[in-house]
Amino acid sequence: MRRPGSWWGRKSTPAKVETYTRWSFHLFPFVEVTAIGLPVLGQAGARLAPWLFLLVCVHSVLCAVTASRALDWIRGTREQPLRLLAVLGTVTAATGVTALVLVTHGPGGEDMKTAAGSLFGGVISFGVGTLTLGLRSRLRMLWLVAGLAGGSVAVALPLGLSAAVSLGTGLAVLLGAGFITLTYAFSVWLLKAVYELDEARETRARLAVAEERLRFGRDLHDVMGRNLAVIALKSELAVQLARRERPESVDQMIEVQRIARESQREVRDVVRGYREADLGTELLGAQGVLTAAGISCEVTGEAVGLPGEVQSALGWVVREATTNVLRHGDAGWCGVRVRVGDGLVVLTVENDGVRQEAGEGTTGAGSGLVGLRERLSAVDGRLEARVVGPGGERFRVVATVPLPAGEGSGLGASSGFVVNEVTS
Repeated sequence: MRRPGSWWGRKSTPAKVETYTRWSFHLFPFVEVTAIGLPVLGQAGARLAPWLFLLVCVHSVLCAVTASRALDWIRGTREQPLRLLAVLGTVTAATGVTALVLVTHGPGGEDMKTAAGSLFGGVISFGVGTLTLGLRSRLRMLWLVAGLAGGSVAVALPLGLSAAVSLGTGLAVLLGAGFITLTYAFSVWLLKAVYELDEARETRARLAVAEERLRFGRDLHDVMGRNLAVIALKSELAVQLARRERPESVDQMIEVQRIARESQREVRDVVRGYREADLGTELLGAQGVLTAAGISCEVTGEAVGLPGEVQSALGWVVREATTNVLRHGDAGWCGVRVRVGDGLVVLTVENDGVRQEAGEGTTGAGSGLVGLRERLSAVDGRLEARVVGPGGERFRVVATVPLPAGEGSGLGASSGFVVNEVTS
């Protein structure tokens, strides 16, 4: 059974920002109804009040739908809602003109004029602010707001409003619509920035993998390129000598055999260096990479004096766990701890970026954990991965490796824990 609020915890940071932005856009129509529609019910006459309130409700719902569709268009999941924008613009303009007519020629006294004036300013401001979501250029947004403010003045003057009142109406539209437009534009900019940062983090992880592959390919080319060229040359020489029945051909083939064996040994060295990982280096690298990604990282313990094969196996655990925290999770904190004692080395990697929809944490199930278990089994180690915490909000990976006889006692004293904490 899922705990309350788990749907929010399963979302990534960009998805959370997008959800917050959408509901903020949906809050504006609610504000329009409560701040404009409800006062109209009390101030307008009994005959007009229900109709005007209904008009405000229809306009607010139209603004909410338009904002949602426009945000889909901004995210690239839907085409630009041109028809919906045109309908909203038409309804906004018609409502504004109706409100101005009621101000100048409508029934009732001052209460009616006040209600109609607030109706005009509110509907125009919310409508124009929502319309700007359908524009990519900030300059066009500004021109739309300024144009509607000027249009309000141009419509108010022929309807009989004084020049001062008309200018005041245009200024109110400019300030109200400008504020809502600025709020919408900033929210959209923030959402785009969060998604771009998330894509940049994924790109950085892919580039790190590609760089490591290039390094391995370069090292392998340096080893094999020269030796294969020598083998080809000596083989050709041996063929020519054999055709002439020269005994030196045997010496050349023996040399080819020696170079081939030497190449095989060098390739093993390259692969071994690629597959082995130094624990101390991996701990520093994990702290640097996670901090650069905006994740608070705590590294506790030291890897001094551990056997090489143990460091290699545990280094791969740190490398794999760090990579998956960056790639699969939404963590804000990650802790790495190395503890030596009782003839065991215990490495713990824990983060708060649990994703429960797949029943796993950010370290991910599948080939990653299987590969780590295979590496640890070579040094008689074991791996545990599970969700922990009272609310299941953290994922913990624990790697335990036994030390050779006589290794644990000396290391326990030398591995005094040193905490290095970097907070983004």
